[in-house]
Amino acid sequence: MSMLATVLAAASLGTAIVATDQAVLRASPRDSAAAQVQLWQGEALEVRGERLGYLQVWDHQRERGGYVRADQVRRVALTPAEAPDLLAVLRFLREAPGAESLGIGLAAAWVQAAPAESVRGAAGAEALDALGVFAQRLAQRASAGGAASKQAQLALSAHLDVAARYGVKFASYESEGRMRICYDGDAFQRVLALPANGEQKARAALALTQAECMDPALQPLQRHKANLWRAEVLDRVEIANVPPHVRNRLLLRRASVWSTLAYEQARLGEPAHLAAQRALDELAMARKEDLAEEDLAAWNEAAMRVNASRWAALPGSAVAADGKRPWIVTQPGQPGETCVLLVDGQHGPSQPLARRCTYALVWPQSATLNREGNALALAVQPMEAWRELWLFRRQGKQWAIDVLPPATFTPQLGYAEFAGWVPGGQQVLVAREARGEGRYRRSYEVVGLDSLATQKQSPEAGALGPFQRWQDPAWKRMTVSVR
Repeated sequence: MSMLATVLAAASLGTAIVATDQAVLRASPRDSAAAQVQLWQGEALEVRGERLGYLQVWDHQRERGGYVRADQVRRVALTPAEAPDLLAVLRFLREAPGAESLGIGLAAAWVQAAPAESVRGAAGAEALDALGVFAQRLAQRASAGGAASKQAQLALSAHLDVAARYGVKFASYESEGRMRICYDGDAFQRVLALPANGEQKARAALALTQAECMDPALQPLQRHKANLWRAEVLDRVEIANVPPHVRNRLLLRRASVWSTLAYEQARLGEPAHLAAQRALDELAMARKEDLAEEDLAAWNEAAMRVNASRWAALPGSAVAADGKRPWIVTQPGQPGETCVLLVDGQHGPSQPLARRCTYALVWPQSATLNREGNALALAVQPMEAWRELWLFRRQGKQWAIDVLPPATFTPQLGYAEFAGWVPGGQQVLVAREARGEGRYRRSYEVVGLDSLATQKQSPEAGALGPFQRWQDPAWKRMTVSVR
């Protein structure tokens, strides 16, 4: 609120907040007078007089005086009696895209005008919620990067500058080759500390926990601490007190955050089963019939994240195989590495049938051997939201290890998972879902074990006969691929 406070400290005849981007500060009170500077909505000016339909003002930001048309600004006295009117205007502007900097200026004016008890009460929560919405929407406009003209780009830059003068802070991060502008969320954090209603608190929690606004430069332990904070913020909202579609958004965000925590805890060598189960439970409570159309991408993203880490919810060791049938054991390799060894009754860890080391998380409890004993599937997770399928295949007397990724594009979000063995030892059922490089794809595939080529595929599991007959019961029970 620094700019408004500066104006108030010197104001004698009140304050004027610029209401339009077309306002011009002129040298004298007439339209033909020389234009000194263009003013932008939301700017605060000190009023020093009035003449011929113009206000004589002083611009403290530019240290310049002049005249501005009275119908292009809103005069405010900033008294407690005026606070209700300012709050009413905020309610209107809150749903008016493009007026964010004006809304921020009026929100600052309300904070200056309202009595302290109002600022600490429900009205304060409403005003700060509106301020947060304005700031977040302005950041989203800046991140979109699609301004139609140079004038639109100039206006957007000016609106960001006006917001900054009021103490609204933004951070910029590079994501997927483009810059993302993020609001620091100060107003939303204040909303959570005030007697706000359920929807206001939900909006604040969702804004504060956006994964895309986490600093990509954070170190792993710092990132883990930030994710713990995100989970705490989301848990402070009572989901019973919000509309169904907002409840869904909270559940999906919680599921995503807890799946990330499960991965991080497993990486740190900590028990991860509670976090993974929490992620599964939160996702299970989301109702597809209450899903808003614009939330479909979030639904799919949450499902992919949860599915990527779901093996953490089960006991973390594989059951030893009986007799001569192959199975896997794991051993530490280089610092940070896990080595996967395929062994049987005649080939122990010292002389395994096959061996491969990785810095990824290996989920030995996922290992499954086909009936013929010539193929084994294993889930391996190199990133928090990216899980691969390792296939061990016997070729003659030798064993090969191949990796099936979720997709061929740059790893970002997705999983490839074992879904069942087709009798005969020649085929395996695989479910894949991934998003990246602007694409999203989900498919159910019949893969040949000889070449690992996809022989049949469909976006629906029920459309493939082998999936209807041979899908693994444990996969069907545990996966969130079919939803």
